[in-house]
Amino acid sequence: MKILKNLYVQVLIGIFLGGLAGAFYPDFATQFKPFADIFIKLVKMLIAPIIFLTLVSGIAAMKDMKLVGKIGGASLIYFMITTTCALTIGLIVVNVLHPGSGMNIDPKSLDINAASSYIGGAHQMKSIPDFIMNIVPSTFVGAFVHGEILQVLLVAIFFASALLMIGEKAEPILNGIETLSQVFFKIVHMVMKYAPIAAFAAMAFTIGKYGTHSILGLISLILTFYLTCFVFVIGILGFILHFYCKINVFKLLKYIKEEIFIVIATSSSESALPSLMEKLSKLGCKRSIVGLVVPTGYSFNLDGTSIYLTMAAIFIAQATNIDLSIYQQIMLLGLMIISSKGAAGVTGSGFIILASSLAAVGHVPVAGIVIILGIDRFMSEGRAITNMIGNSIATLIISKWQNGLDYKQVNQNLNQVREKSKQTTSIQLN
Repeated sequence: MKILKNLYVQVLIGIFLGGLAGAFYPDFATQFKPFADIFIKLVKMLIAPIIFLTLVSGIAAMKDMKLVGKIGGASLIYFMITTTCALTIGLIVVNVLHPGSGMNIDPKSLDINAASSYIGGAHQMKSIPDFIMNIVPSTFVGAFVHGEILQVLLVAIFFASALLMIGEKAEPILNGIETLSQVFFKIVHMVMKYAPIAAFAAMAFTIGKYGTHSILGLISLILTFYLTCFVFVIGILGFILHFYCKINVFKLLKYIKEEIFIVIATSSSESALPSLMEKLSKLGCKRSIVGLVVPTGYSFNLDGTSIYLTMAAIFIAQATNIDLSIYQQIMLLGLMIISSKGAAGVTGSGFIILASSLAAVGHVPVAGIVIILGIDRFMSEGRAITNMIGNSIATLIISKWQNGLDYKQVNQNLNQVREKSKQTTSIQLN
C-alpha cells in the first residue's frame, strides 16, 4: 500500500504499537529506551554542522552584514513578545480553570528527594553574565564538540563575515560549503528512515515506565495545558500568521506533519530541527533567514515551555492551598520572562526553570514540583510540539517582515500537500 510509504504514517504506527507494548508488557517495553536515545543522538550529531553550513551560505548570499543584524534584531523582538504572551496566557488560564483546586496537599508531606536532581540543576542555573560568556566557545571547534547552538551561531556569523570581506577569492570555499550542506541533508534523510523504530521505542518506554495510571490523578492539569497550547497555536499564532502572511495555519501543520509526529514520539523538538529547517527553506523562506531564526528560536522562543512554566507554578500553589496575590503572580511572570531566556541548552530546562523560579519567589515551596514530576514526561510532548510550531510560524513571519518569503513557492508547496492528502483519502476509501 502506498500510504504505508509515508513517513508520518510509519511514525504513527510506531507510536501506536509502542503504546500497546508499554501497556501490556511494561517491564519488557522499558528495555527499548536505547533505540529511542540512538535516534536523538544521531539527530543531535547533525544539528551543529547543519546550522553552521546553512547560516554561513545564507549570510554569504546576503552580502550585507547590516541585513543580518536587522534580521537577528527582528527575531529577538518577536521572540520576546510571543514568549511573554505565552507566559501570560498560561497564567490567565490556570487562574480561570483552577485545575489544582481541591487536591489539598500538605506541603510538609512532599518528599523533596524525589526532585533533588532538578533542584540541584536549578542552583546551577547561569547568571546573565555567565550566560553571555557561555555564548563564546573556548575554541573554534569547541562549539561543535559540545553542541551549543548559540556558540555555533556565533562561530558561523564570524566565519561568514570573514568570507564576505575576502570577496571573490572565497567563492571556492562557498561552493564547497553548499555541497557539504547537501551531503548533511542527505544524511538527515537517511536518519529519518529510522524514525518509526525510534517512535515505537520511545512510546513503549514512556508508557511502560510511567504507566497510564500516573496521569489519572493529574488529568485536569494535562488537559488544561494541552487545551491552552492548542488555543495559543491556533488562536493566537495562527491568527498572526493568517493576518500578516495570509497563510492558513492548518495548511502549515499539514506541511510539517512528519516533524510533528517525530516530536510527539521523542518528546524532543530538537529531533525534528534539521528536517524542519530544510522544509521551511523548500516552503519559500530564504535559507539565510531559516538558518538564523530557527536555531535562535530553539534557544529563545520556547512558547510551549513558557505556557507550562506559569501553569505549573500556579497549579502547585493551588494544590497546596497557597493563595498568591496578583502582585506575587506578576513577580513570578517577570522572573520567568528573564529566566526562560537564560536556560538555553540546559537539559530538562523547563523543570529546572520552574524550580529556580519557585525558589527565587519563595511563596510556593520548591518541593511542590514533586506533585507534577510523574506527569512531566506526558506534558513534554505538548511543550516540544508547541515550541516547534511556534518557531516554524516565527520563521514565516520574520521572512515576510524581511521580504524573504516567496509566495509563489509557498502556495505551490501548501497546495501540493493538499492534493497529496486528497489522494491519500481516496486510497483509503478504495
